[in-house]
Amino acid sequence: MNVEELLNKEGIAYIPKGGDYEVSCLNPDHPDRNPSMRVDRITGIFNCFSCEYKGNLFNYFGEKPNHLQIRREKLKNTIRQKLAESSGLVFPKNSSVYSGTWRNIKTETYQKFETFTHADKEFVGRLNFPIKDITGKTVAFIGRHTGEGVPKYLISPSGAKLPLYPSVQSKNGCIILVEGIFDMINLHDKGLDNAICCFGTKNINEEKLSVLKIAGTTQVDIFFDGDEAGQAAAMKVKEMCENIDLAVRNIHLRNTDPGELTQSKILKLKNKLYA
Repeated sequence: MNVEELLNKEGIAYIPKGGDYEVSCLNPDHPDRNPSMRVDRITGIFNCFSCEYKGNLFNYFGEKPNHLQIRREKLKNTIRQKLAESSGLVFPKNSSVYSGTWRNIKTETYQKFETFTHADKEFVGRLNFPIKDITGKTVAFIGRHTGEGVPKYLISPSGAKLPLYPSVQSKNGCIILVEGIFDMINLHDKGLDNAICCFGTKNINEEKLSVLKIAGTTQVDIFFDGDEAGQAAAMKVKEMCENIDLAVRNIHLRNTDPGELTQSKILKLKNKLYA
């Protein structure tokens, strides 16, 4: 029995987060409304970052861990990471090129980003994208579930470091920075092909922004979600840009986000920004 099977057996809801599963704290004295415990996917070691309750999932439920399987999984994970670091990941065998138009995005746009489907558990039910760094090396795959599957996004291999994506030419020295991959793809699909995504507002720092500067970007147009959380994150990124002398402006459209904009709205925005 592995960690995932044990969580399912005990009816514990979990969300994959990097190399861990995020669950509600197992401490009976801690009413954990917002899940704050991390469980290592391989070893089952858990730690609550709120109350500091620690232990091992197998011991907690009186199950015997499969030490051979744990060693095997650790080895496989190490091999995947080393391959990614050296030569990049390769597409899974028997993957199929996606030819649909989910979320009203054109087939040719999906194919531009090498979107694929696959029947393996890791990819099934998802639109999967190879994520490439500035050298063109594939460092991760990210799959977006098209139904109600959890998690909505799944990164493989777990714990992969995601770059700003994709590497594109700036427009008049400007790059549009958005939060999610579908925000970025929607902008590309409808004419703003200088958009890149950061895979979440916590996945950005001055080092990544400096890479844009080295590549010739002189200005970053931040286009995060229009809600309070999105705008708070935008202000933090604005400060990062200013710290490394990148010109910056914030695009704030209320009650919407880049992934929801229609063709006409994106063309209007394009003309306003880069006419």
